[in-house]
Parts: sequence; C-alpha cells; structure tokens
Amino acid sequence: MARLYAAGAGPSRGALARGTRRVQIGGMTSALPPRFDITRPEIERVVTAFYAAVRRHPGLGPVFAIHIADWPAHEARVTAFWADSILHERGYDGSPMVAHLGAGNVRPGMFATWLALFDTVLATELRADQAAAWSALAHRIGRSLRAGVVERDTLPGGVPKLR
Repeated sequence: MARLYAAGAGPSRGALARGTRRVQIGGMTSALPPRFDITRPEIERVVTAFYAAVRRHPGLGPVFAIHIADWPAHEARVTAFWADSILHERGYDGSPMVAHLGAGNVRPGMFATWLALFDTVLATELRADQAAAWSALAHRIGRSLRAGVVERDTLPGGVPKLR
C-alpha cells in the first residue's frame, strides 16, 4: 500500500525540494518532484485564463457550453487534474478519456484547436520554460485523447465511421 507525505512530513523529515512529495510503497520511500517548476496558483491562473478564452472561442465555446453549467467547479476539477499531473498532488479522481468519450460531440479535429489555444494561454501566462514544459505534457495527453476519440470514430481497418 502506498502512503503519501507532504514535503517535510512522514517517517524521515529530510529536506525536500519545493513541491516534492514523498511516496511510501512497502518499506521504501521515494520523492516525486514536480515535472517542472510551477506552483498551484500558477496552474489555477492558467486554467482560469484558458477557460475564459474557450468561452470566447467560436468553435470551442459552444462545444464546452453544452456540457458545463458550473464553470468554477469545472475549472477546479481541471486544476486538480493538472496539479495531479504536474505536481503529483493526487487530488484528481476522474478520467479525462471517459469524460471526452462520454461528451459525444468531441471530434478529432478539435484537439489541434484546443492545443493551439492552450499554447497561446501558456505563452501569455507563464515564463517560456514553464510554457514549453506544460505544452509538451498537454500535447502528449492530447495525442492520447485524440487517439481514443479517433478509435471511437473508426471502423475495423481504419475506415472512418461516417454515421
């Protein structure tokens, strides 16, 4: 069973880098540093700015609006996802693939638009090194999500499902 400890807590209180979490599996403890240098408030700021841009976007805004009635709650959930993915906070308990597949109106071509808008927000809100690191992670996740959506819309042999 894994046990998680915040920096400076747990069985041995050695100094850890900012944001590092200890994970204890069996009798062994290891530290999981953030994927890159960023704080939770910076993640929150990016998520808030991104969804403000999404709501204004002529293509993405209507797609999201169909599914999201409570924007602050959605932004908090997405912030938890990114904090989990980047800072290893383990506060997100959902499945992005299930959410995107269940939406029913997410199409493969939307991911390029989503990622381009996200990259614009990253470049505006963060230092260049932070933006580049987060963009690389978002593009990797986006490729996986897109593959799941494409697979859903494809018949055996890679033939597109038209209806």
